[in-house]
Amino acid sequence: MAKAVHSMIRVLDEARSVDFYRRAFGLEVAARLDFPEFTLIYLSNPETAFEVELTVNKGRTAPYDLGDGYGHLAVTVEDLEGEHARFRAEGLAPRKIVDFAPAGERVARFFFVADPDGYQIEVIERGGRFA
Repeated sequence: MAKAVHSMIRVLDEARSVDFYRRAFGLEVAARLDFPEFTLIYLSNPETAFEVELTVNKGRTAPYDLGDGYGHLAVTVEDLEGEHARFRAEGLAPRKIVDFAPAGERVARFFFVADPDGYQIEVIERGGRFA
């Protein structure tokens, strides 16, 4: 059986991205591997062993084209409204809270936020399938 361990995204500015993920999700640098052409930064928190890997390609100045294939990362939180308010207070520009109930019964409650490079992150209220 496979075990998911991380998801990698390419970012332009290490400090800006590390700051965003720390303030938004409490992720801290678990490891930093520096190579001549790129740097890998692994972010994690005590909630899960799954990590976000930031890749900084040295010398890159143009924003990455996220294209039309990237979807989003997702995290769960206990207090969605509290987190939404905290994100607003931090200046992280969360989008509105959505009650997702396509067939009349709520499947999930969430909001989205974009990181400094435009990657979308879904913040889901814990419960049901997302406990």
